Amino acid sequence: MAEISAQLVKQLRERTGAGMMECKKALEEATGDIEKAVDVLRKRGIAAASKKSTRSTKQGVIGSYIHQGSQLGVLIEVNCESDFVARTEDFQTLVRDLAMQVAAADPQFIRREDVTPAALEREREVQRDRARTEGKPEKMLDKIMEGRMNKFYEEVCLYEQPFIKDNTTSVGDLIKAAVGKLGENIAVARFVRFKVGDAPGEPQPAGEPHAV
Repeated sequence: MAEISAQLVKQLRERTGAGMMECKKALEEATGDIEKAVDVLRKRGIAAASKKSTRSTKQGVIGSYIHQGSQLGVLIEVNCESDFVARTEDFQTLVRDLAMQVAAADPQFIRREDVTPAALEREREVQRDRARTEGKPEKMLDKIMEGRMNKFYEEVCLYEQPFIKDNTTSVGDLIKAAVGKLGENIAVARFVRFKVGDAPGEPQPAGEPHAV
């Protein structure tokens, strides 16, 4: 298998709008040939997803998931462009999978841009202090901290999390694949996760639905 460089992955992402993991898998399948990798993504419908990302999503459904034992539950709103797509089995399956993802992985935000400034600064300070404790040079602390923030996003942002049914794919890439297959823009608008015994909280804020 050809060695896939980060630069090659970046080039494919810029051309197709597909996610990092999907680009890497496509390049591996195409043995490093970027043109063939574009075709791989097109066949999967992922490359086309970015072209639909600015379309308005005014339809959709509110899905739910109750874990066995009824101690944990999720409500999630997933939007699309038409009522027709919202009623399809593929869309309904995606919504169920996303509800299960929220139940299992407990994301705190939908996307990177939704992370609050306070949460970002708190995590950055933790990572700076961690690097300092490890004896890293003071001038390198910020660079090390920013490098470690990707892991933080994977833990707290729904779109960044590895999909629970296939950890080689992110939730964002899962949604992009659905966009390519169904031909409409799809976006998670909001979700709320309930667990018996937890203190009452506010539903997950999302503002206006963002595109993938």
